[in-house]
Amino acid sequence: MSRLQAVFDRTRTGNRAAFVAYVCAGDPDFETSVEVCRQLLARGVDILELGVPFSDPLADGLTNQLAAQRALEGGMTAARVFELVRRIRDFSSAPVVFYTYYNLVFANGVDAYLRAARAAGVDAILTLDLPPEEAGEVVAAGRAHGVETVFIVAPTTPDERIARIVEVTTGFLYYVSREGVTGVRDQVAANIPAAVARIRARTNLPTVVGFGIGTRAQVAEVAAHADGVVVGSALVNCIRDHLGDRARLPLAVGDRVADLAAGVHRR
Repeated sequence: MSRLQAVFDRTRTGNRAAFVAYVCAGDPDFETSVEVCRQLLARGVDILELGVPFSDPLADGLTNQLAAQRALEGGMTAARVFELVRRIRDFSSAPVVFYTYYNLVFANGVDAYLRAARAAGVDAILTLDLPPEEAGEVVAAGRAHGVETVFIVAPTTPDERIARIVEVTTGFLYYVSREGVTGVRDQVAANIPAAVARIRARTNLPTVVGFGIGTRAQVAEVAAHADGVVVGSALVNCIRDHLGDRARLPLAVGDRVADLAAGVHRR
């Protein structure tokens, strides 16, 4: 059983959704990022989604773009992202998912990249700008090296394309609840129950929901329907707000995630 499957089995038995936290690897610097990840995984995060810093993150809003910029300016490279995962493995066996862009995978050689990711301790990869029709090399390398694949379903995805996406997904389906880029919103999208039901009609894979979720109440609203809830920008904003006190920063993020993660328990 994979670590991802074990998490979803455990949360399903516990009548709750999995809490998935996104942060950008190396934001705002390597050592602080290690401690942020330590706090996240100690205070309620079931699955850690690590953004791989990229100079042109088209799917991300300003919050996550600036996080990537901070990480890159702090010296993060592909090799250091793998090093960060190895450091995480010193204190946690929780699943780690890479949130990345295809250029970063392709430029390093697809097979070599997936092999290195697995060796570092990565469980799955979500390549945002890689359509399933062109994902054969990544899927094959993932299967060869034991890295699960995650693909996105959007509000605009037709039913016949969901079936195609399911064919190349091995980890979980990531339902992007809003059109556009990442970022905190005042309200969650109204179509989540119907969208999750539409996906579940075509697969038994877990469905997690992200984009625009930033309060405990919003987490609870989504957790009532989805197998997992992703919170990213709200945590990245917390990092941004504490840049002036990096000793305190990881604890502040830990406090924030503990509050958010409390929303995953269903009544």
